[in-house]
Amino acid sequence: MIVELGHFALILAALVAVVQMIVPMVGAQNGWRGWMAAAEPAATAQFLFVAFSFAALTYAFVTSDFSLRIVVNNSHTLKPLLYKVTGVWGNHEGSMLLWVLILALFGASAAWFGANLPERLRARVLSVQAAIGVAFYAFILLTSNPFDRLAQPPFDGQDLNPLLQDPGLAFHPPFLYLGYVGLSMAFSFAVAALIEGRVDAAWARWVRPWTLAAWLFLTIGIALGSWWAYYELGWGGFWFWDPVENASFMPWLIAAALLHSAIVTEKREALKSWTILLSILAFGFSLIGTFIVRSGVLTSVHAFANDPERGVFILLILAVFMGGALTLYAARAGAMEAKGVFALASRETALVANNVLLAVSAFVVFIGTVWPLVAELAFNRKLSVGPPFFDAAFTPFMVALAMILPIGSAMPWKRARMGRVMRPLWGIMALSVALGALVWTMQTGRSILAPVGAVLAAWLVLGAGMDLWQRAGRGGLSDKARRLRRLPRADWGKAIAHGGFGITIFGIAAMTAWQVEDIRVAEVGEPFRVGPYEITLESVEEVEGPNYVSTMGMMQVTRSGREVATLTPEKRRYPVAQMPTTEAGIDNGVLRDLYLVIGDRQSGGAWAVRSYIKPFANWIWAGAIIMALGGVMSLTDRRYRVAAGAGKAPRRAVPAE
Repeated sequence: MIVELGHFALILAALVAVVQMIVPMVGAQNGWRGWMAAAEPAATAQFLFVAFSFAALTYAFVTSDFSLRIVVNNSHTLKPLLYKVTGVWGNHEGSMLLWVLILALFGASAAWFGANLPERLRARVLSVQAAIGVAFYAFILLTSNPFDRLAQPPFDGQDLNPLLQDPGLAFHPPFLYLGYVGLSMAFSFAVAALIEGRVDAAWARWVRPWTLAAWLFLTIGIALGSWWAYYELGWGGFWFWDPVENASFMPWLIAAALLHSAIVTEKREALKSWTILLSILAFGFSLIGTFIVRSGVLTSVHAFANDPERGVFILLILAVFMGGALTLYAARAGAMEAKGVFALASRETALVANNVLLAVSAFVVFIGTVWPLVAELAFNRKLSVGPPFFDAAFTPFMVALAMILPIGSAMPWKRARMGRVMRPLWGIMALSVALGALVWTMQTGRSILAPVGAVLAAWLVLGAGMDLWQRAGRGGLSDKARRLRRLPRADWGKAIAHGGFGITIFGIAAMTAWQVEDIRVAEVGEPFRVGPYEITLESVEEVEGPNYVSTMGMMQVTRSGREVATLTPEKRRYPVAQMPTTEAGIDNGVLRDLYLVIGDRQSGGAWAVRSYIKPFANWIWAGAIIMALGGVMSLTDRRYRVAAGAGKAPRRAVPAE
């Protein structure tokens, strides 16, 4: 009965979304306040219906209701409870239900916290948000129904993909979807503003917190996915430029550009047209990512589905929303005249450069991702675009971005004198270069990648600190400390995020340049040396897990006769799913990770073993966490909350032609 109620609630949510799509938009067009007011209760009702539907599906997974096809295909009675719950979104149908749940949550949040938005704009935003929902409700109900029943339920299920039975990946999809779907709010604000013919500083102030929240969730989701790939897949890497990895990275880059562009629109009423375009493209790349993951046109270990019918449906949604929004954008181009004038040397110019670098880098990733598909369709050639292309084509843009961030942050609005801007930064630059020279000297002839990473990291971190110090003004140390405490949280958030970006750059550069790798056949009891460490395979045992059988190696690591760690890498086999997984043994450290993987048994009783020393590996994810903390800090700044200050904002509208 609960399952049927969940299915019925999903249909009701779709019907409410249709009402929310039509009634407020008509009301806003005709000035009918009653019709516009219908948007808020409709958004709340839609969210409650979808939440109940999602709860019903979760109940089916927890109770192992094998009358549902989705539970049979993605669960098993012996599976731990955590993975029964995460099995809800560890598949195509359930993940799409999570998608519309988050979409409805963002729409309801705009209704709950958007009281100070202009009445017509709020109605149009909620209407556009509901239109996106209608498209995805149709997709779910017509092609991907999670409540599909089986006439003859089996005794047990087929289990969830073993790769997904991991705490890191359990929470990776929800955070990614919060980011993906969160960008729909920027899209809805952009389309509503285009319909209204009003793009001004107040609009930019309202759109920024939604974009920042989406960027924040995407940062956490991408970091969780990278961390999972590092310790779970057994190859020791953190990023492989896989199409599905790229599908989440492209919206992240565009969202970062949008955040910086919206600052210019808010402060100077410039870059209006570009900010609107980025708002459209950010969600467009999210839809492209959905298409990549669910259509099967590009091969990926992360892909949910391989169904052309679903792919065509998503492509239709992409065409309708992107085509419609870009057509409206072209029609309203004359209504987005920029007001702010700025010199070549100014913060506006630095933010434009920031936007160009982020947008072009996203375009490079897009080309590398879809080019195999284009080559096969157009030239009938099967191509593979891998890490060498992306590393060579993408890295220069990030290097340039890191170089301009501290300078751009120190520049004043409208007009800057470069000599004055650079005066406090020359010392930072000299110290950063000296640090890079020290790294180059210590590494004696290795790749230049690590010294460059050290220079950029120091430049970003120290530059962010100098920016805060300069904002504290003149005076004694106690006066500066008092002013620092009173700085807006957005200023602190910006500095923290830029510093986190620098730490991640150094972690990537150091790990890539200084990694030590050893692959060998190891005899039990015979030590072997990897770098300064001596590793001994003490024993190999068969271990029974809750729903798997594991071949576990006991490996002792010593350095100069002193025990460093005892690690237990595993090779697991899941009998129900008939799939193996690798569990690396990792000794985490601040300065390095020891990373051990056990492979198959060889003739004569020896075992294949891979050993890695990964310097500064954890700095990659520490930097991502710090970036996310910077986003949280900025999001708590009252100036950037939707309801804060909107009523005081100047309402200098640009009328539509």
